[in-house]
Amino acid sequence: MGQVDSLPVIVAVTGASGAPYARRLFRFLAERAVPVHGVVSSAGRLVYRLETGRNLEEDLPAGIPLYAEDEFTAPIASGSFRTRGMVIVPCTMGTLSAVANGLANNLIHRAADVCLKERRRLIVVPRETPLSAVHLKNMLALTEAGGIVLPPAPGFYHHPRVLDDLIDFVVARILDHLGIPHDLMAPWQGL
Repeated sequence: MGQVDSLPVIVAVTGASGAPYARRLFRFLAERAVPVHGVVSSAGRLVYRLETGRNLEEDLPAGIPLYAEDEFTAPIASGSFRTRGMVIVPCTMGTLSAVANGLANNLIHRAADVCLKERRRLIVVPRETPLSAVHLKNMLALTEAGGIVLPPAPGFYHHPRVLDDLIDFVVARILDHLGIPHDLMAPWQGL
């Protein structure tokens, strides 16, 4: 599968559990020559290291710019910088709340706000359980604002054999919503 188009995808990593999803998404996009801009919170760096055993900077495929959450001069902070959209994976409930309520306290929130105002895809992959009424209200508010809430809830109809199969299931759904072709898993064809 070749390059999809030249518009970059923004991938944000926050401090929720779920770093393997971000790792797989970064690698898939790099393998397919899809331009990517990364942004990470300080908590996201910490959790990434805890869950993968590596620092995000050393694990990131070559050529992907990575911005810190306080780099408001990054190109992804502006609506004039065109993108395919943004994925926040994993997404903390604090980040989801900020984005759903129009706050732009850091670069992750601002880039997400730009996607919403410019009517670009914004996919959040919240990793929390159980969900409170506040979480659910924020998810509804984000959906009503035009975002896509994509919980990392893998299916089992594809008969996963290893943990990577479960990770690929979720990443495949992210790619589906970005309109990026993939071969991570075959679509359901019925019985």
